[in-house]
Amino acid sequence: MDVPPRCTHRTPHSQERPLKADPTAQVTLLEVQELDSRADQLRHQRRTLPEIAEITELQTHRDELDDQARDARIVVDDLAVEQAKVDADVEQVKARRARDRERMDTGKVGNPKDLERLGHELESLERRISSLEDDEIEVMERLEEAQSVLDSVTTLLEQADVRLGELIAARDEKVAAIDAQLVDVEAQRGPSVEGLPEDLLALYEKLRAAKGGVGAAMLHQRRCTGCQLSIDNAELSVIRAAPADLVVRCEECTRILVRTAESGL
Repeated sequence: MDVPPRCTHRTPHSQERPLKADPTAQVTLLEVQELDSRADQLRHQRRTLPEIAEITELQTHRDELDDQARDARIVVDDLAVEQAKVDADVEQVKARRARDRERMDTGKVGNPKDLERLGHELESLERRISSLEDDEIEVMERLEEAQSVLDSVTTLLEQADVRLGELIAARDEKVAAIDAQLVDVEAQRGPSVEGLPEDLLALYEKLRAAKGGVGAAMLHQRRCTGCQLSIDNAELSVIRAAPADLVVRCEECTRILVRTAESGL
């Protein structure tokens, strides 16, 4: 069976001025630590809600879709202008053809040379109309394709907005529930810290800031529950002989080490 590691050396805090506090106050400090750890867990939970990451990812995707929609809209608008121009050109040439035919059909042009010239012009107009109509169809097809792209991206945008709304609502609901729990924890913490010695509380807060949120730990079955290391026999003898009001520190992690009936001393 693996033997748990043991702390075997003293750290600089051994040279610090001894701090004393009523044993009851030291046990109460464990209650404060438990509440603070619970609050830290809740804050971490609030920061790492899965909805937050999904919202960020989806918002990035939505921004990309928005850019695509803007570009697609520009293409559609440009093609609409182009189609309107081609349509106008077709109507203009058809109007010219109609006038020439009307002149020819009504006998307004009697000179043979003028009639021949008019006939050539009508042939040229027919070719021009045919070319413009081909252009008209080509532009229309491009416009339909571009509009289809824009419609598709717009649909994706609408779907993204719906999903964003759902995620934001879910996030806000969870955040509200977590905040309510935090309020409850803070309400419990207030009475717990009342009456604690200022120097003990100050040391606890200093260690908590430096030790990942854990400033006080229980000595449980000869093991520091802060760093999870077993205490060697020599150090246990020192702790066992220490006055009950002496604030003991773990020689490995320097956290406040609170003695209880379960310490194994």
